[in-house]
Amino acid sequence: MLDELRVRDIALIEDASLEFSPGFTVLTGETGAGKTALLAAVKLLVGERGDSSMVRDGAKEARVEARFTVAAEPTAAKPAAAKPAAAKPSPCPERIASRRLGADGRSKCTLDDQMVTVGALAEHIGPLIDLHGQHEHQALLKPAAQLACLDRFAGAEVRDALAVYQEAFGVHAAACEQVEQLAAAAQTSAFAIEQAQFTLREITQTDPQPGEYEQLEEQLPRLRNGEDLAQASNAALKALRSEGGALEALGAAQHELARFAGIDARLDALAAQLESLSIGAEDLAAEFRDYRDSVEFDPQALEQTLDRLGQLEGLRKRFGPRMEDVFATWQTAQQTVELTESLEERQAKAQQALAAAQQALQEAAEVLGGLRAQASTVFSAALSAAVQDLAMEGAAFQVAITALAPGAWTLQGSKHYEILYQPSAGSTPRPLAKIASGGELSRVMLALKTLLGEADPTVTLVFDEIDAGIGGATATAVAQRLAQLARTHQLIVVTHLAQIAAVADSQWVVRKTLQGDVAQTSITPVTGEKRTAELARMLAGSTDATALEHARQLLEQAV
Repeated sequence: MLDELRVRDIALIEDASLEFSPGFTVLTGETGAGKTALLAAVKLLVGERGDSSMVRDGAKEARVEARFTVAAEPTAAKPAAAKPAAAKPSPCPERIASRRLGADGRSKCTLDDQMVTVGALAEHIGPLIDLHGQHEHQALLKPAAQLACLDRFAGAEVRDALAVYQEAFGVHAAACEQVEQLAAAAQTSAFAIEQAQFTLREITQTDPQPGEYEQLEEQLPRLRNGEDLAQASNAALKALRSEGGALEALGAAQHELARFAGIDARLDALAAQLESLSIGAEDLAAEFRDYRDSVEFDPQALEQTLDRLGQLEGLRKRFGPRMEDVFATWQTAQQTVELTESLEERQAKAQQALAAAQQALQEAAEVLGGLRAQASTVFSAALSAAVQDLAMEGAAFQVAITALAPGAWTLQGSKHYEILYQPSAGSTPRPLAKIASGGELSRVMLALKTLLGEADPTVTLVFDEIDAGIGGATATAVAQRLAQLARTHQLIVVTHLAQIAAVADSQWVVRKTLQGDVAQTSITPVTGEKRTAELARMLAGSTDATALEHARQLLEQAV
């Protein structure tokens, strides 16, 4: 959910902050007041391309910041015919996103105080908002999104069938890969096989272990100089512990100072340091003893280490230069030999596995396709019925289903699905992306989102132009549909219709004012009589008694 939006230096907006309610928020104002600039700010947040012309005259950069509450996607879809239930609040993590657009066209983005790319902003923030207006950022235009809507509408049965299909798709892909690997192995030349066998034999005979070479290199200097190292550590030990050594001297100093303990705080502190030094010297003496006892100066151990290093060095020279290269060569040779051993038998088994996988995938595809075909009929009828009272009388929808060639099947299915739109009974159905009217497309999305209810994972919906070309009873119907949708989603709607504004939970007015010779956009919330006056302006262009009374009636009916 979009909780807060701050916009600075975009178009005519110098600095504006908006806090949004969880339900239905409307933005109203005269044409040209700056509502489009707010939508442009939202587009920047979801990763759309920015234009330096958006930067306010005289400013170095435009900036938009937003705070979101991120909820988990619903785990189960409700039946399409079920009445949406009110959203239940729950503690959710917050995300803070910002984007700066310089007058030079350069863009800077942050997400949760970390610098990110525009693409990352689109990936993480884009799915939180559906923006519907001028054919920009409209996921519904993409067949993949249309299929997702169909599946959500269809519910658990299709979701389960899709899971079975996707598992079969993965098994089939793995079986194909195995057959291809064995086919490539069959093309391997006799010389290459012989080389792989030789390499495998040579390295296996030496049997190098990970980290062994490095460990031996570290041990070698100690083995070569073991006697000298032992003598040096033993001499240090004697210097500490022998009669008249350092430990005895430290003990004598401690004994002398102990006679005057408690007289002078400064001397007591020095005595404490001396005690610490004595304890450290005792520990150090023990370490020297342990080191002396651990040092090897066995000529036989030295010879064995040198021999083993020589063997590993030989592998490095032939298959290296690094030990990592030796291990990689070893693994490759082993794979080549394994692939070419019992090749005919393995190919036969791989072909059998592939045939079984193809059969399972075919069956899963048929089940999924059948369920989707059934759901598409119901879905098309429901969507067609849902738009009839939204100034789209006579409009109809259907889902065009096209079978894909076996090699073109995807993780989403064996068929291509696309929603077709028929404006009237005598017109030709066309892909939804071909719809010319932004308002028309917004109303289709409104109907679709209402059908999906809580099954739709996108929390925040932004509608612009949804009231284009409508009025009267149609405006009332659109308002009622928006109010219904606001029970399961957060809505932000730009509108010129009082019927829509009256049913909103909160209303903000966008105004353009002159500060001297400079035009600026201000955005303020309206409540009480100020909201009544704004609705009256929207109804009649004035705030006379008749318009105010009509506005009050709209507000009372909306309660």
